[in-house]
Amino acid sequence: MIGKLASCLIALVVAVSASAKGVYCTTEEFLAKNFSASPQSKALWLKKAQKSTLEKMLGHSVGLRSRYWIDGEKTAWVFEEIGKDLPITIGVVIEQTYITDVTILAFRESRGGEVRYPFFTDQFKGVGLKKDLKLDGHIDGITGATLSYRAVKRSSRAALYLHQELFNESE
Repeated sequence: MIGKLASCLIALVVAVSASAKGVYCTTEEFLAKNFSASPQSKALWLKKAQKSTLEKMLGHSVGLRSRYWIDGEKTAWVFEEIGKDLPITIGVVIEQTYITDVTILAFRESRGGEVRYPFFTDQFKGVGLKKDLKLDGHIDGITGATLSYRAVKRSSRAALYLHQELFNESE
């Protein structure tokens, strides 16, 4: 009896873990959801100071440019950030100086997949960046998804920073 119960619990844990993984939205679907027309794809070439700031924010090295989509004052950014061991594909949309959408496009970890649900991602709506480059709103974490939670926060901060830098350059 105890062996059967243990087997059932193990099967349940494996099923729940496996269900967290997956591709939930393509980049094209993400862009279509957030823009009425097709946004223009561009690349922001990072200056040395921008690259250094971005690396501090993300906690790892970055390339020389960052791809984004733009329509007026609205930009979209897609990041691959490591949760615990594997990348999470995260889309962030900024309009003027605030986040209007955070979407988990793909999640590959066995734990922490709760970050893809609206109860978590909706917390980012209306959040901006303070002068110290921290988010200006509180984001509640999720028990058991700490590393995934941090990856989404890092991506959101990075998107806000890059959006800000993009529009500061054009002034």
